[in-house]
Amino acid sequence: MRQDEIKALFDQQAASYDAQWAKTAPIRNCLHLLLGSMFAELPEDAHILCVGVGTGDELIYLASQHPGWTFAAVEPSGPMLDICRQRTEEGGVASRCVFYEGYLDSLPTIEKYDAATCFLVSQFILEEHERSRFFSEIAARLRPDGVLASSDLASDVASPEYEVLLRAWINMMSAADISPEAVERMRKAYANDVGVLPPAKVASIIESGGFELPVQFFQSGLIHAWLSKRA
Repeated sequence: MRQDEIKALFDQQAASYDAQWAKTAPIRNCLHLLLGSMFAELPEDAHILCVGVGTGDELIYLASQHPGWTFAAVEPSGPMLDICRQRTEEGGVASRCVFYEGYLDSLPTIEKYDAATCFLVSQFILEEHERSRFFSEIAARLRPDGVLASSDLASDVASPEYEVLLRAWINMMSAADISPEAVERMRKAYANDVGVLPPAKVASIIESGGFELPVQFFQSGLIHAWLSKRA
């Protein structure tokens, strides 16, 4: 799936996105709790880059926990970014946020960040060298000691374990009021349009993008998350 197709898909889903995934909130809540512990040693005035911020879940969580932090929110889908902006206004944290509609190249080149988040984004980049370059672009925008928290769907799709995890994952989506048609589209997308790779392979791609050996700090079903320090 090309960038413009992915953007169009999220444009269409923006209005119902949060409601659609509401029943999977416990996964996000656990990820955010652990994210907070991973970022606990950042400065009180840390500047955070949120790549592919979507409707802003991780940004709003971090902003609520750290009143001195400021945020740069980058998202190619205008409708998704509009919802993110609205949520930050409702949460009283919009004054600490700058919003960029587009990709990483829409950021001012002089900005350097203490940390970055990138949740369920790189999985849509199917070519490994392009995925590595994506992480390189994030690394280039971090301070020398900056850290990245990233997550992606990951598994060895050729293994028996993947079938077990995929079946459970699809069952969870069905229980979360996702339509059977959407579940079937999801199954096909994982096979054709999403770069679901073994966790060790994802970690090696992150490392090749300019980070020290990533440490996996979270797994829930197919979602894996890593903390990486700029090399």
